[in-house]
Amino acid sequence: MKADLNDLNAFVAVARAGGFREAARASGSSASFLSEAVRRLEAELGVRLLNRTTRSVVPTEAGKGLLERLGPALTEVEAALDVVNRFRDRPAGSLRLNVPVSAARLVLPAIVPPFLAAYPDIRLEIVAEESFVDVLAAGCDAGIRYDERLEQDMIAIPIGPRQQRFATAASPDYLDRHGRPQHPSELLDHACLLGRFDSGALTTPWEYERDGEVVRVEPSGPLIVKVGGATDLSVDAAIAGTGVITIFEDWLRPYFDSGVLEPILEPWWQRFSGPFLYYPGRRLVPAPLRAFIDFVKASANPLERSCRS
Repeated sequence: MKADLNDLNAFVAVARAGGFREAARASGSSASFLSEAVRRLEAELGVRLLNRTTRSVVPTEAGKGLLERLGPALTEVEAALDVVNRFRDRPAGSLRLNVPVSAARLVLPAIVPPFLAAYPDIRLEIVAEESFVDVLAAGCDAGIRYDERLEQDMIAIPIGPRQQRFATAASPDYLDRHGRPQHPSELLDHACLLGRFDSGALTTPWEYERDGEVVRVEPSGPLIVKVGGATDLSVDAAIAGTGVITIFEDWLRPYFDSGVLEPILEPWWQRFSGPFLYYPGRRLVPAPLRAFIDFVKASANPLERSCRS
């Protein structure tokens, strides 16, 4: 039994996109081409791979099993074929990164434009989400995460600022009405704006540190937003005087500078290490990813390290 590689790629694209039209838009192929490729593959294998309805296309049990094994395998094939890019004057191809929304907003703007200017033949796709995913299974070449969330058996290099802080703030009007807390424990008497991760966990406790003293508080308040996707709503609410917000200092810096938000408890703000670009250590590195890695290293001159335990 011999399946065509193009047909396998078509099946993976449709299964991941959840439909032929969606896969066509993402891949640049026509829906009819993808439909014929999947039909041909099913005929070759003698088993239905996709259940098709007017509203959705979902893998069958056989399709799920095939997709689970094909994703990493096709990524390896693509990486192996991409080795020829090393013999080109300029690396070319696609690079797909899975990153948290905070990195897309605070880290990548200083890196992406000059990188794309230096490598005009590379097409970069950024997938911004907060859920911690297997980058290969998600069809990505690499990811950005913070140290405590790095996957095992990955190579990691620093990217972006090496130290960051969580900042706490509220509007001057809110603080005039409710008072300016001098100790983190006083936040329990304030309306606080919280976030919720994809896992369902809240962004609490809020943690502070000063002169070796660590204080953790479990605040409550009138608004909970999804971390990443709805964070700007929480910032807008804080500006409007709804309550107190805690988030990346760099996210709030423009609002501090304009005066619409006022920092509070700054001596207690906790520092943490910056993010890492990580990628699988046991595979060929595609030329676009290698170019991105080298660009990041050259920009900051960090030392590459392995996060294997």
